[in-house]
Amino acid sequence: MFVGDDWAEDHHDIEVMDGSSRRLARARLPEGVAGMARLHAILGELAGEDADEVEVLVGIETDRGPWVRALITAGYTVLAVNPLQAARFRDRLGVSGAKSDPGDAHVLADMVRTHGHELRPVAGDSAQAEAVKVVTRTHKTLIWEQTRHTQRLRHALRDYFPAALVAFDDLDAADTLELLGKAPTPAQAARLTVAQISAALKRARRRNVAAKAAAIQTALRAEHLGQPEAVTAAYAASITALLAVLTTLNTQITALQGQVEAHFGQHPAAEVILSQPGLGVVLGARVLAEFGDDPARYASAKARKNYAGTSPITRASGKKKVALARYVHNDRLIDALLAQAFSTLRVSPNAHAYYQRQRARGVGHNAALRQLANRLVGILHGCLKTGTRYDEATAWSHHAELTTS
Repeated sequence: MFVGDDWAEDHHDIEVMDGSSRRLARARLPEGVAGMARLHAILGELAGEDADEVEVLVGIETDRGPWVRALITAGYTVLAVNPLQAARFRDRLGVSGAKSDPGDAHVLADMVRTHGHELRPVAGDSAQAEAVKVVTRTHKTLIWEQTRHTQRLRHALRDYFPAALVAFDDLDAADTLELLGKAPTPAQAARLTVAQISAALKRARRRNVAAKAAAIQTALRAEHLGQPEAVTAAYAASITALLAVLTTLNTQITALQGQVEAHFGQHPAAEVILSQPGLGVVLGARVLAEFGDDPARYASAKARKNYAGTSPITRASGKKKVALARYVHNDRLIDALLAQAFSTLRVSPNAHAYYQRQRARGVGHNAALRQLANRLVGILHGCLKTGTRYDEATAWSHHAELTTS
């Protein structure tokens, strides 16, 4: 039986179809235990005495959450359908543009029936990997929020307090947040003493405190263009709120990093991942979280590279053939892999040589970095598959042979 599940926050529209595309059932189920029990009852009634021999394939546009976990636990094969794929499949069944939740459930059921062999089942990641994913994603989200709020702070200071941008290099640093909190206006900042500035720098564990305090005071007391008093007061109130948010974000990012390290350290693959060049605990945890740990998920290194988004796609038509970067990818994963690739330039001689070979061919920095990341994903796949730690000579032996030949 083939089930299309169009999910919403509080309900699921489902349609059950047999192999000949005949509709067997259609229903709207509530989210939660009651809805799942009703789904089991519908499928059990349709299967009858042959329930143990009937395979149930469920198509749904998500791969996570309690509902999906309950479907997997019940023994159903859950196929996560990309919403873009579902939208294009819907256009095959009708060109009017009409759309409804029951109609989407029908599309998903028919898509699973006809193309189930081409869809990827939801990965069977372990609870440990899921836990790592939860904390790493939240940690990265908070870092992105920190960056956004820092940029907002920068834009506000540029508009009314440009001296602060000269005085402070790191706007999200603890000493900067403390001093701006004490003196959010140019007039207040100009009255800060060297002792006050030095105390903030010491609490932030800065070096060369005396020289830095003097430089900051000089910058804050220099003449700059400003705004009227009323506008300055309004800006000061705004950045005070931003400073409070940034202070909280800094605290929670530090706390969550400890959780990332703790959960990742308990995973059996942590040793292999940490042996890879350019991967520390935080980046390694992100790579594990986004790849998952289902041993059957990636049939080959190429499959892992395609999922990572580091491998190119080829567009060929007639005599024209071009290789392009994949712009549809997991942003969190590609961010971690490119950060790893950049770090390996300093710690892996072979990785640096590989990067330089790409640059020598006329490839730009970003493209060369992506190709290096693609190579590193292949190395990681081999290490995880065999359970062996990274070895510089073994990992790059093939490329060394190509270079010497």
